[in-house]
Amino acid sequence: MVSVDLLPLLYQGAVTTLKVTVLSMGVAFLLSFLAGFARLSRRKSIRLVSSVYVEVFRGTSLIVQLFWLFYALPLLGIELTALAAGVAALGLNYGAYGSEVVRSAILAVPKGQTEASIALNMSPMLRMRRVILPQAMVIMLPSFSNLAIELLKGTSLVSLITMADLTYQGMILRTFDASRTFEIFGLILLMYFVMAYPLTLMMRWLERRFSAGRV
Repeated sequence: MVSVDLLPLLYQGAVTTLKVTVLSMGVAFLLSFLAGFARLSRRKSIRLVSSVYVEVFRGTSLIVQLFWLFYALPLLGIELTALAAGVAALGLNYGAYGSEVVRSAILAVPKGQTEASIALNMSPMLRMRRVILPQAMVIMLPSFSNLAIELLKGTSLVSLITMADLTYQGMILRTFDASRTFEIFGLILLMYFVMAYPLTLMMRWLERRFSAGRV
């Protein structure tokens, strides 16, 4: 049996983990679409800026990005709280990966769909909203589901910048009683799974909903 004295601290850490996850997902989702659409822009300057963002954040370590935002930015006169730095690093990093999901999904929609909507005299905005994006979402969701789970697990890195998330609280408990390491980390594994599984179910529900009536 797991001793109840472990649960209060781990529960507090889980709440912090969920807070970071939700905020980071919001940032990542927004950046995914902004950068994804920007990479399809007809303007070369917009494509260049979005490409630089994507390549920099995909090509460098998330831990280094986190440290840079929290420890290096203050040297330039910009101080972020641990929460802001964690959310920014996770959002920017996973937003870069998500933008490629958005871009490739839009490009995967058959050209005939675009041509048919042009023949119906739809504006570019209406064409994207009513024809292309609903079909692209079906393609995007499985990849977004994987990214969401990865982001949740990636929040454990914020413990490195002193945020009292689930992993951080587990390490604190272990320093007080190393003999209970198996118990502590076993419980942490279980709590991460309990947080991740509903997210998986929600993404599967969204996949079914967007796929309804489509082949």
